Amino acid sequence: MREIKKDKLTAKIYSGRPELGAAAAEELTARIAELLKTKEYVNIIFASAPSQNEFLAELLKKDIEWGRINAFHMDEYIGLDPDAPQGFGNFLKDRLFSFVSCRTVNYLNGNEADPQDECKRYSDLLIKYPTDIVCLGIGENTHLAFNDPHVADFNDPLIVKVVDLDQACRVQQVNDGCFAGIDQVPTHALTITMPALFKSTYAIAIVPGKFKADAIYHTINSEISENYPSTILRRHDHAILFIDEDSASKL
Repeated sequence: MREIKKDKLTAKIYSGRPELGAAAAEELTARIAELLKTKEYVNIIFASAPSQNEFLAELLKKDIEWGRINAFHMDEYIGLDPDAPQGFGNFLKDRLFSFVSCRTVNYLNGNEADPQDECKRYSDLLIKYPTDIVCLGIGENTHLAFNDPHVADFNDPLIVKVVDLDQACRVQQVNDGCFAGIDQVPTHALTITMPALFKSTYAIAIVPGKFKADAIYHTINSEISENYPSTILRRHDHAILFIDEDSASKL
């Protein structure tokens, strides 16, 4: 492992995805144990993407007090079949939540008749359970959750909102193997906003793979702005970026 630092952000570079996933799982386990020394329970937001696979698999091997964790996920498609494997809640259920017994698991519902009502419901939950840790990926367009550059707002007054997905974001879903073609990718989603993600005490970003090399370059080197939403991680007091040689190849 080698390490670089930019502003407040520490980036740790590993030889491959297995090593990265194991290290990120170890970091999360340590932060949970630390917080549970002084808190009754810990509130965690999880990302849903193939980039998280090794990390989530390693978490299942850890000795974690899941019964003291309130779990959330950060975004969800609107209008996708409720049982579709591409659904982000389903993704986490299949890889994590079906195997552990959390205090609560709180799913975003992308099929609520009124999406604004769902935004309000989930916002209220996040107010009730302030985020201690966010485990996130970074999109090919540098989005965090579904805060693509054209809708990202570092001063967003909302906690959860409806967004339209840009072309690069939708293409990424095809590149990730989640959908066979761009025509199958939903055009709108629910997402936790940038300030709501940023309020977490700890941020753990897991970003492997060659398709993320440009995004990692911008995260580290570009001006901090909504043009590259992930650059905001460089202002977070306790953010760690876990990357591999492929995603770090343009640094």
